[in-house]
This record gives sequence, C-alpha cells and structure tokens, in this order.
Amino acid sequence: MTFKEKVKSIVDEGLAEYPSLFLIDLNINDANKIIVILDGDAGVQLQDCINISRAIENNLDREEVDFALEVASAGVSLPLKLVRQYHKNIGRTLKIKTKSQTIEAKLLNVSEENITVEWTSREPKKIGKGKETVLHKENIDYTDILEAIVTITF
Repeated sequence: MTFKEKVKSIVDEGLAEYPSLFLIDLNINDANKIIVILDGDAGVQLQDCINISRAIENNLDREEVDFALEVASAGVSLPLKLVRQYHKNIGRTLKIKTKSQTIEAKLLNVSEENITVEWTSREPKKIGKGKETVLHKENIDYTDILEAIVTITF
C-alpha cells in the first residue's frame, strides 16, 4: 500500500464517523505535505477539521514517513465539484461557466444528471426600441459545466 493509499484509507475511516462530512480533495505532494479539503451538508466547523486531522495524525507514524498535514474546509471561493455540494447550495446564486456561456444564476433544482438554474437578462425588445428584462430557466448538464462558484451577495 502506497503512502497516498494509506492516507486515503485513514481519511475515509475518519469521515465514516461523521456522515455529514465528505471529501472534496486529497493532495499529497513530493515532500509528503498532505492537504485534505472537506465539505459538509451543513458546512464544516473548526472542530470537524480538528477531528479529521487527529484521525490522520493518530494513524500515521512520523518515524516511518515524515509528513506535514493541513485539513481545511472547501471555502466559498473554490468551485463546486460534487453533486452533494450543489444540493446544499439550492437557492443560492452561482457563477457558472459552461462551454458556451458564463452566467450568474439562482440554483433551483439538482438531479443526478443536471442542475436547473434561473436568471434574468436585458435584451432588445422584439417590437419597438429599447430593452426588456427576460427571465431564463435552463437545465445544465454537469458535463457541460466547466466551473461553478457560489457568489456572495450582501
């Protein structure tokens, strides 16, 4: 078992104790710096990061392999990667880059294949001069999404 496989197994065991948490990313560089990025159905608390960090620390031997460890929450600025993340952000505004467009839209619904979003845009009137506000509603397949980030509104 490689070092990365061992760390992944330990992280999976640690997360099994906290079903509302899930792994977004696990990265181990050449200097054995372990970076674990977590998310949760109800967010991630500091104590959640501490618990997973301790689970890793207590199950790895620094005499065997010297390592550095960082456990963090996904944060708002990171793109959404998993369907589970989309579920927890229903009702929020996302900045979505697809192969054909970039939009800021409200996330209305999530399925296993796609998301449903809604947004407005100003477009030329069909009859007469000027512009009108048009409401758009679209299903976007996950395969078409290049990046989706939750936008913060105040």
